[in-house]
Amino acid sequence: MRTLPELIILIALAAFVIFYRNSKDRASSLKKMADTVGDLYNKYAPYSFKVVREKSKELGQEFTTRQYIEQIVVLGGFAGLIGYFYFYSIVWALIYGAIAVAAIPYLAYLRCKRVYSEFIFEQIQTYTTNVIMEFNTTQSFVKSLEGVRDSGVVEEPVLSDIKKMIDLSYQNGTIDESIAYFNEKYPFYMVKNMHQLFLQITKEGAKDAGESLENMSLDIDALVEGVYRDQMDRKNFHKKFLTFAMVLFSLVVVVEFMLGEDNYLELLDMWYVQLILHIIIWVNVYFLWSGEKYYNDDVGAE
Repeated sequence: MRTLPELIILIALAAFVIFYRNSKDRASSLKKMADTVGDLYNKYAPYSFKVVREKSKELGQEFTTRQYIEQIVVLGGFAGLIGYFYFYSIVWALIYGAIAVAAIPYLAYLRCKRVYSEFIFEQIQTYTTNVIMEFNTTQSFVKSLEGVRDSGVVEEPVLSDIKKMIDLSYQNGTIDESIAYFNEKYPFYMVKNMHQLFLQITKEGAKDAGESLENMSLDIDALVEGVYRDQMDRKNFHKKFLTFAMVLFSLVVVVEFMLGEDNYLELLDMWYVQLILHIIIWVNVYFLWSGEKYYNDDVGAE
């Protein structure tokens, strides 16, 4: 393409200006941007961005600086090329590249939230399974909670909530409020079903409790299997989805090559053709965005 070398030169110059400005200004700008993004996430996100990111780091699944740079290069570069080859405009290439880079913090939040959700689900699975095992020995729901608390198999933040359940049970002399607290904090089917069973056992006696708990364990195993199968299906879907999304973005480029560069440039002189191209881009972006949210949202929900 006739102005591709010019595009490459300008992108290189822009990268030079961004990354080699004086260190004081760069540090203050990056800190200000990070603080702004953090405030927005803490205000509007269902989980605190700081919490989910720290847990991702703790689990060793947070992206490294190099991986974030690779995301910037890949997403920004791809969006820039789309903007250029759609409109043969360096201005639109830079605009769409900048928009793509600006979306990376939110994509990082989605990913961290997915990692956090998977971790919480595993902790809830551990909690329910071990409470049932402990009850078979202690025949007391509160003693079972204390056994799980002291076993070291449950981590924060679930561990703190178990401790609060124990405190509420002793303060009120009943398990009702502690169960209501935990159910509201972790609204999983396996949690609600197990707690409902323990309420019945506590209030109606422990007749045939062993068989009921065994059936509950089997139900939990079935729920967990279903959730893990869903996670595997999501991963397979995500790979195919990204491939399909890239094909959608490339269709206009294919049409351009079929028409020829000169004919395509004549079409670009018409304002409504450019409007249609922008609409195509944003429809594809919405499609891609929705797929990313589906892949990362509600992981671990039964």
